[in-house]
Amino acid sequence: MAINKELIKDDLYEAVNGDWIKDAKIPDDKPATGGFNDLVDGIDKQMMADFAAYADGKEKSDDARFNEMIKLYRVAKKFKLRKKVGPKPLKRMLYSVEGLNSYDDYQTQWRNWILMGMPSPVAFDIDADMKNATVYALFAGAPSLILPDKSYYAEEKKEQHDQLLQLWSGMVKELLTKVGYDDKTADQHIANAKVFDALLAPHVKSAEEAADYSKMYNPQSLAELAGSTDQLDIAAVIKQLVKATPDKVIVMEPAYFKALDGILKDHFDLFKSWALINVVRANASYLDDEMREINGRYSRALSGSKKPVSQEKFAYYLARDIFSQVAGDYYGKKYFGPQAKADVHHMVEQMVKVYKGRLANNTWLSKATREKAILKLDKLGIQVGYPDKIPALYDKLKVDEQESLIANLNQLAVVASKEMFARWNKPVDRMRWEMSAATVNAYYHPFKNIIVFPAAILQAPFYSLKQTSSQNYGGIGAVIAHEISHAFDNNGALFDEYGNLNNWWTPEDSAHFKKLAQKMIDEFDGLPIAGQQVNGKLTVSENIADGGGLSCALEAAKQEDDFNAKEFFINWATIWRMKATQQYEQLLLSIDVHAPQKLRANVQAQNQADFYTAFDIQPGDKMYKAPEDRVNIW
Repeated sequence: MAINKELIKDDLYEAVNGDWIKDAKIPDDKPATGGFNDLVDGIDKQMMADFAAYADGKEKSDDARFNEMIKLYRVAKKFKLRKKVGPKPLKRMLYSVEGLNSYDDYQTQWRNWILMGMPSPVAFDIDADMKNATVYALFAGAPSLILPDKSYYAEEKKEQHDQLLQLWSGMVKELLTKVGYDDKTADQHIANAKVFDALLAPHVKSAEEAADYSKMYNPQSLAELAGSTDQLDIAAVIKQLVKATPDKVIVMEPAYFKALDGILKDHFDLFKSWALINVVRANASYLDDEMREINGRYSRALSGSKKPVSQEKFAYYLARDIFSQVAGDYYGKKYFGPQAKADVHHMVEQMVKVYKGRLANNTWLSKATREKAILKLDKLGIQVGYPDKIPALYDKLKVDEQESLIANLNQLAVVASKEMFARWNKPVDRMRWEMSAATVNAYYHPFKNIIVFPAAILQAPFYSLKQTSSQNYGGIGAVIAHEISHAFDNNGALFDEYGNLNNWWTPEDSAHFKKLAQKMIDEFDGLPIAGQQVNGKLTVSENIADGGGLSCALEAAKQEDDFNAKEFFINWATIWRMKATQQYEQLLLSIDVHAPQKLRANVQAQNQADFYTAFDIQPGDKMYKAPEDRVNIW
């Protein structure tokens, strides 16, 4: 890879990735390509070839769960059969929507709709109780909007709002016509659904508001939540779902529930059309390929992708996602293995040690807060590679190859939903994997105080035995430390060592941390990119984690005999390389809690003193930032 060494003084990211960006081609079925995306493409090829071999009988597995996944893959590949059958499987679902004449009618079906993943004015979830993280609690939230985020409904985005809704309306009209609705009926349903969506929009959270985890915790008694509306009996459906009477429900969007009665009252026809269109949109891709192509137009326009994924990839993605832990277990054991799992686990433990040292020597935290922070690291759960055991849910997922794809997916959804609601009020399985080992990503879960590194991300340029230690620390080391840093970002800092929402900071430390967090907000806020600007508040938690991760990984790298600062920062810039459509970049600016890749690479490097000495960056160079303007929190 050619690196323009002189350009580093002006733009680290461009110097490292400029030649790659020039030559890189964005696949037609994707909105972007780059470090993460290249790994995804490689894994997709490996796994699709394996799925095909098992589906064709060339390979055999003695894992019953794996065989059920391959059955679903075979069912998903029957495009010719689905074309012959037509929209009948979807029409069966639509009969139950069309038969509704009142909220009372909906109430009788509401539980079953929720279990099948069908539209609901209340979104329910089960997760660790934020104030008692050892027990699963019930969460209640709002449904999704048509447009990607609440901000798209603001007056300043009116032109974009109108264009996107027009595009959405055209797509839905085609879908409704294909399943047998005449023009007049289709137009009425579309008009009604848009009015209902507009009723929801003012009361739901934006991506920026949702990024503040502390505002998620608004416990209400069952009676209080049920009092949100007279149109539906929320208490009754909750009792049916969890088979008990909860003392409380954690309400994530209190403003929405305050407005719920007004949204529903006298608007049943609007709600019915909204529900009907949501059922069509959720299932149209499981009919013939033409319906799948039409149904993806709106999301492709949002992201700038040119084409839908291939039939083969569609079938693979569907089976892989439903059986995510089974697919991940297979990938982890075949392509990663126990030795690599042990190696990376050790690397994570080393990074935790480095982080502990940094906390112990921290100059702005009081002794009491420092000790609690170190205790939080002592209790940190670590998941690397692939799970030691697969949840029992996957033993219950059964596929009938004689049934339609829609019928199978509905049945699988019901089994998974029942298992989820059955977890209510039971002890939390803290080490239960939630992300497939075949996913190129990593995460920190604040309610459980765990960090997770799936096998799929543990490859070059992030990690390789062929890379130097400095390259590995600039790659996977910074990612590991990034996830550890999330325990101490503006969200993670609110949770204690057990994952409870619990203030363990002194008032002085908390006030100082908020000032530092504001500096990070200010550092990124308004930076121009893709014809728009970065929202510093939306991206603050990830920027804090990036800064802490890079700084901590740098310290670890410097302890190695072969430390090379240039290699460290060059690989840091390499892992963030991305070439994306402008539509996708602009979409991410509205909804993604991460800063744009280029700015993640450049701004965080500018905050590190070693970057300046490594590349002799001087005042007057574009990459130069005065010491007093550099933001370092951890």
